[in-house]
Amino acid sequence: MKHVQRTRERPGRLLTALRLWFDTSATPAPTDNAPDRIDWARVVPFIAMHLACLAVIWVGFSWFALWTALALYAIRMFAITAFYHRYFSHRAYKAPRAVQFVFAVVGASAVQRGPLWWAAHHRNHHRHSDGPADMHSPVQRGFLWSHMGWFLTRRGFATDWSVIPDLAKFPELRWIDRYDILMPIALATGLFFLGGWLHGAHPELGTSAGQLLVWGFFISTVLLFHASVTINSLAHRFGSRRFETRDNSRNNLWLALLTFGEGWHNNHHHFPGSARQGFRWWEIDMTYYALRVMAACGLIRQLKAVPAGLRRPHAKH
Repeated sequence: MKHVQRTRERPGRLLTALRLWFDTSATPAPTDNAPDRIDWARVVPFIAMHLACLAVIWVGFSWFALWTALALYAIRMFAITAFYHRYFSHRAYKAPRAVQFVFAVVGASAVQRGPLWWAAHHRNHHRHSDGPADMHSPVQRGFLWSHMGWFLTRRGFATDWSVIPDLAKFPELRWIDRYDILMPIALATGLFFLGGWLHGAHPELGTSAGQLLVWGFFISTVLLFHASVTINSLAHRFGSRRFETRDNSRNNLWLALLTFGEGWHNNHHHFPGSARQGFRWWEIDMTYYALRVMAACGLIRQLKAVPAGLRRPHAKH
């Protein structure tokens, strides 16, 4: 009888998963006894995105496609680090509503879900950093789990609305969060048609519809995702500790270069509210430099600095 019941339930779960690919509003809080089980039906697009990178074997290479991939990596990395992280999660500066909307759209195209989901998970990470309630702590569950396992689970899909009331009041952000898959689809579609047009109009570039889609979207997005989540999986394991924080956060130059400044993670956990994570002049923080330029242009304002008294280390170097 139980086998028959499970067989009947499977099509319903599959249909729910298919609907949630496009509309996350019905994501329930997990109530079963396996909230950390990977939701295989729902993560099919994530798996397919990785497999699609193999198509590079057939579409080939061009410098135009490579530079497109690098440009989209940089633009979307900035949207994640400057807005998803430092703005939406920590409110480290102020931005007009139009600016926050634009960068929420750009951030959503990175396939790291919506800004409200991202901010809620990150705020809870700081509340429970490296403790049992921290969903992506390598100290608790190891490398693979902290790198991406948690991201694929039933509990990982849920959003804790109680910790983001300041963001949930914006209907446009709620819309982006609800239909977050539309932004990657729009980007991928645009790249495909641009590549097709360039193939005919500018054959000297050596690109095509399929090539620009594979390089500009799939390869760029997969690299961006895995670079971003190294802050979960590696920046709590490898590097130096200037400050004796209550977690295992560490500063790592190589991760800082890869993620535009996020690798100064021990600094960040010492004072999360700062718009700047590279506290010293030699700690390269590309995100902060770009934020300074935006502030000078009047696009954002009131970048929060690290109080002078908090820049001094109190423990290990």
